[in-house]
Amino acid sequence: MQKYSIRENNIPEEIKKELKVYPELLQQLLFFRSIENRVDAERFLNPDYYRDTHNPFLMKDMEKAVGRILKAIENDEKILIYSDYDADGIPGAVVLHDFFKKIGFQNFENYIPHRHNEGYGLNLEAIKEFKDKNINLVITIDCGITDIKEVDEINNSGIDVIITDHHIVGEKIPNAFAILNHQQSDCDYPEKVLSGAGVVFKLIQALISSVFASAKHEAIQKKLSKGWEKWLLDMVGLATISDMVSLKGENRVFSYFGMTVLKKTSRLGLVHLLRRLKIDQKTLTEDDIAFMITPRINVASRIDDPIKSFKLLSTEIETEAGELAVFLDNINDHRKTMVASQTKEANKKLKEREIGEVVVVGSPKWNPGVSGLVATSLVEKYQKTCFVWGRDGNGEIKGSCRSCGEIDVVDLMKNVEEKIFTNIGGHKMAGGFSVLKDKIHLLEEGLNTAFGKVEKNGSKTELVVDKKIFIEDINWENYKIIEKLAPFGIDNPKPLFLIEGVEIFDVRIFGKQNNHLGLDFLNSKGQKISAIQFFSDKIKRIETKLMRGQKVNILVNLEKSTFRNVNELRLRIVDFV
Repeated sequence: MQKYSIRENNIPEEIKKELKVYPELLQQLLFFRSIENRVDAERFLNPDYYRDTHNPFLMKDMEKAVGRILKAIENDEKILIYSDYDADGIPGAVVLHDFFKKIGFQNFENYIPHRHNEGYGLNLEAIKEFKDKNINLVITIDCGITDIKEVDEINNSGIDVIITDHHIVGEKIPNAFAILNHQQSDCDYPEKVLSGAGVVFKLIQALISSVFASAKHEAIQKKLSKGWEKWLLDMVGLATISDMVSLKGENRVFSYFGMTVLKKTSRLGLVHLLRRLKIDQKTLTEDDIAFMITPRINVASRIDDPIKSFKLLSTEIETEAGELAVFLDNINDHRKTMVASQTKEANKKLKEREIGEVVVVGSPKWNPGVSGLVATSLVEKYQKTCFVWGRDGNGEIKGSCRSCGEIDVVDLMKNVEEKIFTNIGGHKMAGGFSVLKDKIHLLEEGLNTAFGKVEKNGSKTELVVDKKIFIEDINWENYKIIEKLAPFGIDNPKPLFLIEGVEIFDVRIFGKQNNHLGLDFLNSKGQKISAIQFFSDKIKRIETKLMRGQKVNILVNLEKSTFRNVNELRLRIVDFV
């Protein structure tokens, strides 16, 4: 059972007056999201693309970046789009790719490094090829902000570099022609938590604005229409939800309208993948993105070649789209087996020894491409920050880390005194690292020592219950209130409810591996209310304790199921308490 707390329903009277036009449940849920007045509530509940997005030129270096790109287009210089290999960098690469294609610019190519052979960010081996390819301008996406020597090397080849990134900025920044990163201390851009694709989208907004502001770009104007960039929000929304950035502020706009465009998108690869996964595009949800689409975008870099995910999202060839959808779905099944195997082995290793405040586990035999997924599983089990490592195709020790919510993992790694890491990066909750081979045995001690020095957030991640409800409260009226807050994610979690003492009417275990749990309850009118829990490692243990007539306490989300084109209001079980 995971720890949980229940929010106090003590909305101040002045805020109740501000939000009185909304139902009481919606007032509470808005207040719990720090929305305390009518203006902010309307912006959140009814986003407006033009009203709620910021001027892209507020971002430092935007004018320089736009000017250099337009100059490259005018002079037909060759541009290389160099993106990260995950479900943020790849959609971001598609955004810029689609813009160039739309305006008829052909002299560009996309490059995505191989996770195991080249690693994250710009790499020297790839840079050596840029000059031979007559590249004039490199534009990075979702990477580059820490690549000091790599940018110097590109500059030495007579090639300009524009960095677009959203990761934490170090004490020193690369000597690039322009850097678009709202994390820079001297950048006045109001939003500080955009995804990598979100930063690229701001660049596209600025490019289109500049094109329509000048008569000398008349040829490009004819190929565009004002507002055309909104069709790119399917990729920006996908990346924003996938990269687990805050879904407030401008990201609320990107995720909200991103989901709208995704439900209409004609991208062949996505359409084929949705069919393959039996997901109705018209009723697509953020859960479908996070749990079904994102893993299949990421899997290419984890155990194959990330360019295949890029092609899935950008191809205009029907047969290629279908083949890539099948391929990525199949290798995702293989990825699941790898994660299960490594997680099982990790648990065995940890059972045989004492563990400190930071869990560190790995093996030279493990594929570091799935280390983040293994770390996530270990965090859930041990409720501690976890570091998992393996060895890549070049024999280098690499891994991923996940925070339990108590500390910032990047801050933790920076406080390791021994020169153990050769490279670190990431966000507060998740990061990546490389370790010197002869120092791997010092990693656990170094991290646990550093743990005592870094700032703690007070408590480990725990479930926060929005409200106690009764089985009678499970109705379409309340669901429609909750639905107004979607899409859900970081800083806008699905509302969580506690139902106490509810009597079980029926129990069923289902699925190919018998790892799904279904419960039925009855309300006072005799109507059946179904509850479901997928892929739970607790089910075999829970199954023997659940029976008809038994009363249970459960933490749940309300959700709409459209299985077999039938709308059903049901509960998603989060935990038993």
